[in-house]
Amino acid sequence: MKIQIMYRTICKICVLCCLLAPTIVFSQEMMDLQECLRTGLENNYELQITRNEALIADNNVTPGNAGFLPEVTLDGGYSLRSSNSDRFPAETGETEQIRNSTTGTADVGVNLNWSLFEGFRVQTNYQRLKELRRVGELNSRLAVENFVANLTAEYYNYVQQQLRMGNLRYAVALSRERLRIVEARYQVGSLSRLDLQQAKVDFNADSSLLIQQVEILNRSRIQLNELMGVDVERQFLAEDTTIQLNKSLQKEHLFKQTMEQNTLLLLSKRNLTLSELELRNLRSRNYPYLRLNTGYGFTHFNYNTGNLDRQRTWGPSAGVTLGLTIFDGFNRRREQKNQQITIRNRELEVERDRLAIESDFANMWMAYVNNIELTGLEVESLENAEINYETAMERYRIGDLSGLELREAQNSLLEAGQRLLTAQYNTKLYEISLLQISGRITEFIQ
Repeated sequence: MKIQIMYRTICKICVLCCLLAPTIVFSQEMMDLQECLRTGLENNYELQITRNEALIADNNVTPGNAGFLPEVTLDGGYSLRSSNSDRFPAETGETEQIRNSTTGTADVGVNLNWSLFEGFRVQTNYQRLKELRRVGELNSRLAVENFVANLTAEYYNYVQQQLRMGNLRYAVALSRERLRIVEARYQVGSLSRLDLQQAKVDFNADSSLLIQQVEILNRSRIQLNELMGVDVERQFLAEDTTIQLNKSLQKEHLFKQTMEQNTLLLLSKRNLTLSELELRNLRSRNYPYLRLNTGYGFTHFNYNTGNLDRQRTWGPSAGVTLGLTIFDGFNRRREQKNQQITIRNRELEVERDRLAIESDFANMWMAYVNNIELTGLEVESLENAEINYETAMERYRIGDLSGLELREAQNSLLEAGQRLLTAQYNTKLYEISLLQISGRITEFIQ
């Protein structure tokens, strides 16, 4: 009987070790947060797409795209015309018939068209292109900030799950030690079979939690690999063994930076500027326009009838057009009024976004401070739980404590450790959010 019990216990431990082998054996590479961020900033596909879009906006900022430069075209062609005609001269009264008369025409020319003045539309377009470039840069910055925040949060989640794995392994070790003691006492008859079965149930429960934690840990690692843009099966461990908290953040300084550097608020202001430029663009239609047209052409004619066999003409041409739209059905007035309303909406959006950011900052700061305090309480709780379990274990060894009471002390110890990890991780998340909303999230890269 004793041999069978020991054999089953050893088998369970071996199965558990086999399940944990991939984590133990293959996860030898260590990566810190900065290395993960550097890898992700280089390989992440979303960031690459956003950077390319910013490059497009930068390439569009040219005088030609704004309309400062003229348009020069080169065109040429050849046409052949065949016709029949009857002529009736008044002098002779005789009919002159011309059949299969052909005319071949070849022409080539260079033309230049240039809008010299269109009510400052060109200058406004150039400023608009520059603003769109700044919007592209802000969108790229926003994408980087979101990426750094997401990867940093997932990295510390991975650290948290590694620490949970350690806690659960410790819990399994404690349950294994209890099971060893119970089996020894059961063999000498000092404990009942019920005590032995309960110890086995508790050991299996802790082992089950440990096996589930392997899946959770691997899921976090896969998510990190995806964010970094590398093979999702890449095996590594986080170099950090604790979740370090930054308790030096200052509310007033951080709030000032948020109002000045928040990317979403800066984008909202840029949209307002773009709307104002669009109104200037519409108002340019109230002015006259002046356009220059020049060119140089060459034309060659071939005839098979008449007095001429060939004819050639060439030479330059030039002209200017001055115009003014006097009436267009009041469309200009309507469009300008609508754009003024749009500008007012953009101003309201800026104020709305500013208030929303202030609200988010206040909530994040309160949660950050509360979780720092909660973390301190959980540290104290864990210390007390460790002392309580050590005392309970000593009493259990001498037979002065029941298995259920020992299990309760063990669960209290495990729960205290898990609560501390949760409090530390939540505090880190609020720290990340505060740095992100204030435009300082890239400090994690340094």
